[in-house]
Amino acid sequence: MPADLAVIGLGHLGLPLAQAAVAAGIPTIGYETASETDPDPGSGSGSGSGYGSGSLTPAELRRMLAQGFRRVTSPAELGRVRTAAICAPTPRGADGTLDLTQVADAARTLAERLRPHTTVILESPVHPGTTEEFLRPLLEEGSGLRAGRDFHLAYSPGRTDPGNRDFGPAKTPKVIGGLTPACTESAAAFYGRLTDKVVRARGPREAETVQLLETNYRQVNIALVNEMAVLCHDLGVDLWDVIRCAETKPFGFQAFRPGPGVGGHGVPQDLAGHSPRSLRMVEQAQRVNDRMPQYVVQRAATLLNEHGKSARGARVLLLGVTYKPDVADQQGTPAREIALRLLELGASVSYHDPYVPSWNVLDRPVPRADSLYEAAADADLTILLQQHRTYDLQGLSVKAQLLLDTRGAAPAGAAHRL
Repeated sequence: MPADLAVIGLGHLGLPLAQAAVAAGIPTIGYETASETDPDPGSGSGSGSGYGSGSLTPAELRRMLAQGFRRVTSPAELGRVRTAAICAPTPRGADGTLDLTQVADAARTLAERLRPHTTVILESPVHPGTTEEFLRPLLEEGSGLRAGRDFHLAYSPGRTDPGNRDFGPAKTPKVIGGLTPACTESAAAFYGRLTDKVVRARGPREAETVQLLETNYRQVNIALVNEMAVLCHDLGVDLWDVIRCAETKPFGFQAFRPGPGVGGHGVPQDLAGHSPRSLRMVEQAQRVNDRMPQYVVQRAATLLNEHGKSARGARVLLLGVTYKPDVADQQGTPAREIALRLLELGASVSYHDPYVPSWNVLDRPVPRADSLYEAAADADLTILLQQHRTYDLQGLSVKAQLLLDTRGAAPAGAAHRL
């Protein structure tokens, strides 16, 4: 059966989009970009499932295949679809800007097979102007077709939240900005099959800037509460109680909570090199968030010292090494830097995570605790980095010699909080 949709890039954006399309009854194929490979499950972002994302479980992937999803390797298949969604990753380059190499590879591959009347949608995180100034020329030069006349072109910011049971694709509005009004309507017709609400932006630049605002909003607000966490510790104030009270305000406040660092795929963007004006608040927020792993290690060393132990030789157990609770994805997890810094101090580090069967730091395997409670009782210090639902923090607080809770999840008084 010919597919209606081709998803190019099977990572944290592409797989959930393909999953939603298959569930909606849309015949869908998935095509990986040239640089996407089956990652090592312990390397950072993979699930070991043969797809570049840990956001879907093996059971979910099997269900997609049973529903007709096909992973293809022949680019020729891309020329037989009505809609093509480019979801290639755009990692931060060495200079801090977004690397569009995989978007370019996807565009060139698609352009050679692009047919008239196809709708092309970019979902990858990009700087404003990318759809028109970068993607459009690649598609037009490779296909000989004109965007807005011969084929439709639009941008839609990815809005996936792995593990969120309340807001799946159907309940998450989709923003769309087309090159022309007809492009917008064509993309809207596609997304209307997946979601209850479609929001039309004025154009691709506005839609791209929606993604910029949403990503930076998260970074800046997390940075604020991370700074508050450091301040409140110095003042002897329970920040989690402060947040509990503050979030009762029905207007002008949204609760964010501190943590050991910011992980995930949402890369903060300050537009350096892309605009004469940088987002200075975003730059500062990133510096604040990047310091949190070091702060966690400082707190750990201080706690050990206060209890007559040195970090050198101390047995430290890390609980939860993924970037988000109840998912296997390790993209950008602060656990890696925390483990590395502890090892540099001479600590003996082990970990427990129900979603991560093996874990490496700088190509060195980190021992995995088989029995959680025994490991916590044996460790000089246990650090909760990720609050998986399976963790009984009341029980852990009883078993652990010392418990540092970076998520404010343990009962009040049961652990040392960040």
